[in-house]
Amino acid sequence: MLFGEYDFLARFEKAAQCGFRGVEFMFPYDYDIEELKQVLASNKLEHTLHNLPAGDWAAGERGIACIPGREEEFRDGVAAAIRW
Repeated sequence: MLFGEYDFLARFEKAAQCGFRGVEFMFPYDYDIEELKQVLASNKLEHTLHNLPAGDWAAGERGIACIPGREEEFRDGVAAAIRW
């Protein structure tokens, strides 16, 4: 990912300075949605893509859509992704 040496929210300004008009990021869920919207707007950037929650990333999960018994968690993740 670009600008990994910067804090997550600071990366948006760097992207705008480099001429990007849109940004994508893996998982926005740990950040305040209103703050993120403000940072995007102030840098005239469009949020173009983000991923569904992947489960327990630290434990090696990279998605839960096909794991039996995790259907409700997956549905909740889809709802969270739509809010973003």
